Amino acid sequence: MHISEGVLAAPVLISGVAAAAAGCSVGLRKMDFDKTPRVAVMASTFFVASLIHVPIGPSSIHLILTGLVGIILGWASFPAILVALLLQSILFQFGGLTTLGVNCFAMAFPALLCYLIFSKLINGKNQSLAVIAGFLAGFCGVMLAVIIIAAALAISGEQFITVARLILIAHLPVMIIEGLIVTTIVVFLRRAKPELLKGVV
Repeated sequence: MHISEGVLAAPVLISGVAAAAAGCSVGLRKMDFDKTPRVAVMASTFFVASLIHVPIGPSSIHLILTGLVGIILGWASFPAILVALLLQSILFQFGGLTTLGVNCFAMAFPALLCYLIFSKLINGKNQSLAVIAGFLAGFCGVMLAVIIIAAALAISGEQFITVARLILIAHLPVMIIEGLIVTTIVVFLRRAKPELLKGVV
């Protein structure tokens, strides 16, 4: 899912930086700093989940857990994912510093959308709806991230359109797997620690 250095067009890179900066700014303003440890734990979860990856052209396929990050962190997903991506770029050369903005937005924005769309259902009284919402959060978190990455590649040059299509197809199993993972975690947290599902706002 990380886009490598030297691939994207300059306007795409600049737009990514602006969008990620805006998201991080809002996320930091809204974040309850008493819950900083929770943000750190989710950043670490994201960091570890996406370490094992399979290269596909200028990108890669791996778990990202954006849906789970979004449900637990809300707007704080932006700074959490930014820090994790920065460390991955510096320590393991995953992605890159110039593509940091695009990579951050591609993963944090879907996480935020999952929080805004599915959080009420996940925290509602209806267990069945919560399970469905949990699966959709995991599935859509990956799907939206892949769409943004594919769009960024396609806009940067016609030579990347085939790769963008390949990335979309290759991530279909990941969407289902993450949907199941997030569903399992949502069911567990609703019983054991429901306050973790309300976001860090």
